Amino acid sequence: MNGILLVDKPQDFTSHDVVAKLRGILHERRIGHSGTLDPMATGLLVVFVGRATRAVEFAESHEKVYIAAVCTGLTTNTQDVTGETLATCDRPVSAAEFQAVLPEFLGEQQQLPPMYSAIKVDGKKLCDLARKGVEVERKTRTIEIRALEYLGEDENGDHRLRVVCSKGTYIRALANDIGQRLGTGAALSALRRARAGVFSVEDAHTLAEIQAAADRSEAESLLLPVDLLFSDCPAVTIDAAQEKKCRVGASFAFPGADGDCRVYAPGGEFLMLGRVENGEMHTVKSFFEV
Repeated sequence: MNGILLVDKPQDFTSHDVVAKLRGILHERRIGHSGTLDPMATGLLVVFVGRATRAVEFAESHEKVYIAAVCTGLTTNTQDVTGETLATCDRPVSAAEFQAVLPEFLGEQQQLPPMYSAIKVDGKKLCDLARKGVEVERKTRTIEIRALEYLGEDENGDHRLRVVCSKGTYIRALANDIGQRLGTGAALSALRRARAGVFSVEDAHTLAEIQAAADRSEAESLLLPVDLLFSDCPAVTIDAAQEKKCRVGASFAFPGADGDCRVYAPGGEFLMLGRVENGEMHTVKSFFEV
């Protein structure tokens, strides 16, 4: 079983919980994911199954789209509403006031990761240190907020946003920073990932749907081909002699233009992500079974 499985992660599950659940459902140990979601968050988790796990590294850099809700007047140690309250502010923030500061958070910028995150410092996860009451110095990271669309207030009066951002962006940290700019504090109250790269949550499956498909022995039909991940690269088909070299990891002459490409066998099987340099094809990452 090989391919990409789009999962609609439920609330209160860690991304690791989802992987563990899928290993039991699919009876496959080789499962990984790109782009961790907090337990509070829901939405798209891109999961890689079987040989496709070799593609995780290529998906981690994808642009992400989130629908978020921000509760103003609340500051917590986790920067979301699940954490311990550090401060409150009774001053209400109007929709107009909230929208007015959003342009300040667009573009490339430095973001300080939350202490409650999986980033490691000296081999220790920040979140493990935070749970022990330890706070360490963190380095800011370069991220990019490419779009911030105000979607109005939800039924709780929290401000809803559509966020388009680069990899490594913490929406919790963004909410916290907006709250600091407003002078009221703010915490993330809801988060749903809508898109990651070419993949959309509209095409994702719940764990219950995946379980039901597995019970019908149809789970494999839910998998997307791994070459979809490289759809922005041109496709090339090699001949039988070139395929033999490809399958042993050897380079071979290829007259195409320099650059990355999807490489297929004469019979249509996706073999690898290849790279042409000076008339020679090299393997970037192979995906055929060995």
